[in-house]
Amino acid sequence: MNRAPYASDPAHSRGREFPEDRAGTRGPRSEFQRDRDRIIHSISFRRLRHKTQVFIAPDGDHYRVRLTHSIEVAQIGRVVARTLGLDEDLTEALCLAHDIGHPPFGHAGEKALDGAMRDRGGFDHNAMAMRMLMRLDSPYCDHVGLNLTWELLEGLAKHNGPVAQPNWALRELDAAFPLELASWPSLEAQVAALSDDIAYDNHDIDDGLRAGFLDLDDLLTLDFVADQWREVERRFPRATRDSRLRELVRGQIGLMVNDLLDHTRAQVAGMGSAAEVRAAGRPLAGFSPGFAAQERRLKSFMYDRLYNHPDQLATAERARSVIASLFAAYEQDPALMAEGWAEHLPAEEPARSRHIADFIAGMTDRYAIDRYAEIFRKVPEGLRNV
Repeated sequence: MNRAPYASDPAHSRGREFPEDRAGTRGPRSEFQRDRDRIIHSISFRRLRHKTQVFIAPDGDHYRVRLTHSIEVAQIGRVVARTLGLDEDLTEALCLAHDIGHPPFGHAGEKALDGAMRDRGGFDHNAMAMRMLMRLDSPYCDHVGLNLTWELLEGLAKHNGPVAQPNWALRELDAAFPLELASWPSLEAQVAALSDDIAYDNHDIDDGLRAGFLDLDDLLTLDFVADQWREVERRFPRATRDSRLRELVRGQIGLMVNDLLDHTRAQVAGMGSAAEVRAAGRPLAGFSPGFAAQERRLKSFMYDRLYNHPDQLATAERARSVIASLFAAYEQDPALMAEGWAEHLPAEEPARSRHIADFIAGMTDRYAIDRYAEIFRKVPEGLRNV
């Protein structure tokens, strides 16, 4: 590949937390390729197939879950990285790993765990992703965690920008392996974050229309979406409505990717190294100012019409109650936890509660539902609205 001077270079990685013996190494891979492969083969990544994206435990096979969303984010990230001359493997690894810390039921589960942990440091899904990858998902004989590169961990920790006030989990990990939390991350990390935005902005439209939570006429009140729809109608007058809706989503993704590429190229012109990117003191990857304003309007629309739809909020509250009830049950009787978890429960707070939260955060939606039914002798109702 033609590596840009401002790209991250795996040959000059800052290394891993724990030294590794490369004797008998498995194939000629770069350090960032190893990161990507370790994530793909991890238990944490596999669990994403049964974790909520927008709709909780959907009956339909066509709705997205955290796993399919993460794969779609990675596809967008690879295209952007390749075009800008960034490291594709690092970008892809960041995209694949960005949601690994989400508990069951998405933000509803996160809200429940944060509430249960309010006096014991709270809960944050991004810090939990770091905790999963650096400590809890530990398949190797000679070190804890997946032992990913500094660049991968730095990018995950601050893909949304510098972290001024890290929570307890991120503080502990940063103390063990300093990640320079006060600076902006690599361009690969910035691109991964924007690829996430592009993916869920548009794929959530697809799922929302499919579920009947969004109405096309309402969506067309957004001028730039209406422009895309008129172009789709002009090009494909005989296509079915469903096909044209899919084309609308594809067109929106292309529009956003092209704007991101054009604006970012202008911002990085003259940048000579990845170190200069981190020292810039501002994000360099992004949408143009006009398009950024349109994207914010789209997000506002999606929160108003989909994420905060009354049916969605009611389902989320029932899911929050399931997680809160599980946390309370494990607090009262730790023996209810799976084998290996109760035996290692710390005696003192806050470590005790954090251990319980670690256990719950790793659950899939369906595992949480099964554990609730097992403990409370009833299946939680109302967790599916599509």
